[in-house]
Amino acid sequence: MRAFVVVEPHDVQLLELPEPSEVEGEVLVSPLLAGVCGTDLELIDGTIDPAYVRYPLTLGHEWVGRLERDLDGVGAAGTTVVVEGVIPCSICAACLRGATNLCEVYDEIGFTRAGAIADHITVPERLVHAIANDVAIEDAVLIEPMAVVWRALTRLPLRVGLRVAIIGDGTVALLAAHLVRLFNPQDTKVFGRRDEQRDLALRAGADEFTTSKPNDTFDLVIEASGSVAGVASSIGSCARGGMVILLGLPPHGTVVEFSPDHLVNNDIIIQGSFGYTQNAFADVVARVNAHDLQPSFLVTHRFNLEDSPAAVVALRGTDSNEPRGKVVISAC
Repeated sequence: MRAFVVVEPHDVQLLELPEPSEVEGEVLVSPLLAGVCGTDLELIDGTIDPAYVRYPLTLGHEWVGRLERDLDGVGAAGTTVVVEGVIPCSICAACLRGATNLCEVYDEIGFTRAGAIADHITVPERLVHAIANDVAIEDAVLIEPMAVVWRALTRLPLRVGLRVAIIGDGTVALLAAHLVRLFNPQDTKVFGRRDEQRDLALRAGADEFTTSKPNDTFDLVIEASGSVAGVASSIGSCARGGMVILLGLPPHGTVVEFSPDHLVNNDIIIQGSFGYTQNAFADVVARVNAHDLQPSFLVTHRFNLEDSPAAVVALRGTDSNEPRGKVVISAC
């Protein structure tokens, strides 16, 4: 079968690999559509913490596919499905308290085991979720990154009427604007780098988009740029009693300076959020199936599997004069 593989950092190729074989407790799925994101670039460039990646690696942690056989509790062969990427052991202390994203035996599709930018993939049966027949696969392909955002937004209670700032204008930032509206904020302002992203941000649910730096304070600041400047700006823009959520992932080893007395005196919460829990993933699946979340408008670039290298070029932003939301690769 075909697979888009990072052989080693800086060496990514479309290769012919042996077909995967089902083992007990796993099921064969044919990917239909897979997203690529900034994290995939970090996997390609070798800047991810080595504890969370294993090369050679078939990319693809954001995806939707089709069952190749009947699966009890999910559906018949041909059912459209999404699959949780984080594979918890379900018996360690973290899993038992519901923090499956912190499983002590870490394994994740598209990071430590083969991802879904390929013709076929085998996945644990217990992590498969059915997608309703009337849901577009372009909505379903964004469930995984939405689960990342949803877990962060639901980790601590959010009150109604917050003034929200989102730092960044990539897919995670745009999804944050799309999801945070469910908490009835007073207003949401996206601080981006490229004016071409304005329409996508407003369509996602933001009230305002600007390429200026924040000059005000906000009750909730979501950092989604993954940059040192973005983190520093987020902390500096947080109002007294507010919260900063760090969703962006700067390169491994990045250091950001801040004044602890600023955090203490202003009663600020800084929340790092890693991945998603099983509950968060299931919540997002349910909301997509109910059509509460329909982010397919964010898909701006689509490539065939044979053109996977071109998808990486698009993701890196060589077409910087165009709006860029989610870049997807179709295997069907």
